[in-house]
Amino acid sequence: MQQVRLHESLRAVFYTPYYAALERGGHQREGLDVVLTQPSGPNRAASDLFDGYADVTWGGPMRMLQCMSQNPSTENRLVAFGEAVAKDPFLLIGNRPFPDFRLSDLRDCRLATVSEVPTPWLCLQEDLRRAGIDPSSIDRVSDRTMAENANALRAGEVDVIQVFEPFVQTLVAEGAGHIWYAAASRGLTSYTTYYAPLSFCKSERNILLSLTRALYDVQIWLHEAPISEVAKTVHKYFPELSDSILEGAIHRYLNLEIWGRDPLLDMSGYLRLKMALISGGFIERDTPYEECVDPSIAKTIISERQKP
Repeated sequence: MQQVRLHESLRAVFYTPYYAALERGGHQREGLDVVLTQPSGPNRAASDLFDGYADVTWGGPMRMLQCMSQNPSTENRLVAFGEAVAKDPFLLIGNRPFPDFRLSDLRDCRLATVSEVPTPWLCLQEDLRRAGIDPSSIDRVSDRTMAENANALRAGEVDVIQVFEPFVQTLVAEGAGHIWYAAASRGLTSYTTYYAPLSFCKSERNILLSLTRALYDVQIWLHEAPISEVAKTVHKYFPELSDSILEGAIHRYLNLEIWGRDPLLDMSGYLRLKMALISGGFIERDTPYEECVDPSIAKTIISERQKP
């Protein structure tokens, strides 16, 4: 068995495909001993790869692009190779039903956005710009956690909050929140992929293929298995959640199609994310798709299944 140290950037339901890959035995069948590790913080997931704390990480291409924007050299080059989350998993949850909600309605609301990681707001502010709305015109609370914002919504201190699952399912089940907008509705936005340093990708290509093969097996299973089976498979990662909340969260994400059906990172999803990072001032350097994505890994794995 070949050991691989795999960083989990943070604990989240939308990472279900990666947790399922750890639990369903695909790695072992590939001859891998995958050791799950955690960075000291989400912003360390990329830099830890160069500091020797992990071999591969899963996370947003956002961190990969940030790293290469700050250090545009071959030595600091990161390569994405196995995407699982192809759409934005965040939603806007309001304090009342609003079936005709449009993004322009946020100008009349007090909005609390995610503070734990920057990508959700960066993507939303790009949505606002594309809708002809100045993001700075929004009355926004930006310095509280999602848990704090959920409590603020319950208390009537804000009108709408930006959260991921299981906050959505919990608030909806309580009757304290109502879905106004699912960011996944904008279409492909590359949100979570495997990535590793270029040097590792060159020397350990077989590991990349094995990880991606196990992921693809899970992606096929994920879209065919009963939701209760999927929830049971990953429940150990969310012991605080009831079966109903976890199953509801997984069901919603399946309906929103945030999980890709194969591990290929689509260029259009990459470009949509990159434009949000640039317009939000998060990165300055425009890193081309070809410079940091290796689609040949996923294409090789996909073609294996297509052979008679």
